Amino acid sequence: MSEKFGKHRMYFPQYRTGRTGVQLFEGTILEHVRALGIAINAECDGAGTCGKCLVRVEKGADALSPRTAAEESFDLGGSERLACQARVVRPADLYVYVVNAGDYTILSDTVRLKVELSPTVRRVDDTVVWSGPDGDRSLGAYEGCLHGLAIDVGTTTLVCQVLDLESGEMLATAARKNPQSAYGDDVISRIDHSMRHEGGLDDLQATVIASVNEILEEFAEQDGIAPEQIYEVVAVGNPTMRNLFFGLDVRSLGVIPFEPTSKEPVNAEAATLGLRVHPRANVYGPALIGGHAGADCLADIIAARMREAEKPCLIIDIGTNGEVVVGNAERIMTASCAAGGAYEGASATSGVGAVAGAISNIAIRDGHVEYETIGNEPALGICGSGLIDLLAELLNSGAMTRKAKLSEDFHVTDSIRLTQQDVYQLITAKAGLRTDQDLLMKYYGVEPEEIETIYLAGAFGNYINVDNAIAIGLLPDLRDRVVKIGNAALAGAAEMLLSQEIRRESEDCAAGIEHTKPNELEPEFDFLVADNMYF
Repeated sequence: MSEKFGKHRMYFPQYRTGRTGVQLFEGTILEHVRALGIAINAECDGAGTCGKCLVRVEKGADALSPRTAAEESFDLGGSERLACQARVVRPADLYVYVVNAGDYTILSDTVRLKVELSPTVRRVDDTVVWSGPDGDRSLGAYEGCLHGLAIDVGTTTLVCQVLDLESGEMLATAARKNPQSAYGDDVISRIDHSMRHEGGLDDLQATVIASVNEILEEFAEQDGIAPEQIYEVVAVGNPTMRNLFFGLDVRSLGVIPFEPTSKEPVNAEAATLGLRVHPRANVYGPALIGGHAGADCLADIIAARMREAEKPCLIIDIGTNGEVVVGNAERIMTASCAAGGAYEGASATSGVGAVAGAISNIAIRDGHVEYETIGNEPALGICGSGLIDLLAELLNSGAMTRKAKLSEDFHVTDSIRLTQQDVYQLITAKAGLRTDQDLLMKYYGVEPEEIETIYLAGAFGNYINVDNAIAIGLLPDLRDRVVKIGNAALAGAAEMLLSQEIRRESEDCAAGIEHTKPNELEPEFDFLVADNMYF
């Protein structure tokens, strides 16, 4: 305890973990937030340039340093501060609220496919046994049930699902924002944090593990699921997210050639990770594919049954990192790109995540704007699906040219608008993803018309208006072949949890996937992206 600050604490009453507060220390509000593992948008990792880590100080403001020049550059209300700039300088109890921290509408719905049960955990007489690569090990006495936990560790979101390993039944699902967002909104920011800060890797791992443990407590309280009866965990994510979850070095993913040091699957005991399930439970991280295509992309492939397809199919998973996959039973190719940040509120002037009050769909009729918000709450910004709608509507109404030019800022409400710079960010993001689609099909040797099914995976793909996505060129003009498959990464993780055969299949599959980097292979890549920017 710091003598300077005595027993004073900083409280975040809107969060369960923040209600008891954290011991005050000489640091920023952001550092206190991180100490509690609370999710806050800090995409610039505390540099004071993004203005996203907005907080309202309800009590104790006098204990903070004066506003900085960075804060003065933003239009802050009287009690508002930037968490990364406001530093504790004198003792007092502080009560702080994170602004616009509404609960994310996170996709937990998955495709439901029949799986022949053969989990690695089974009951042998009155003992629970786990069958691993090095043989069987006893996990203790059977206490009436065998549960497993599937986790989708997304860059932006975190989804957990408990399954009954004896029946295959899904028992409970919970989702929340990934609290690692306090260290930056993309993988590069988090890799950079792990490299620049002593203990940075430990910070990032601890905060996501703590969030999973909180979810486990909720499962126990609300669903009666005892954490100690969870005997195995499967955690998927892109290479950075998967490795951070296991506390593995991610530095190689931030420097040329941007590859993980190992693509092999990972097994670890829960106790060594600090995960509060059965202490001897196995935690499995599926194999990585290459570059920034990871275990989540592999899970998409498993869930979409691409390895069983006769004709070529396309999987598009649009997130903070976007993955594109083309293939069938004979051959599979992948590519990945930074696709979703612009569509997740990271860079648009009025962009927000999929929180209550986010405008999720927009129409322009007779010059009037009509929209709906998540939860029918008052509009506070525009989320990804709404941004796609808005681009398409501006294009169709003539308010935006086919060269993506606005004559002036377009106002959805008095305070919510789209600027020319926003349009540039959005068309650049969609052009990168579309270019990867086009080039991957070219490398595979297939024309778009030969694709049998286009699977849209992930929350973004699940909620977008497909016609509008086609209108702006985000997707090929093959409306009747598009199938939305929900959170396929979570579905694939669940299948690997329930079936040893599917797990082995995933490892064989990963080893044979051809991962491409179109931006390195194509000398004219930038020109191809430029061509796809317009309409």
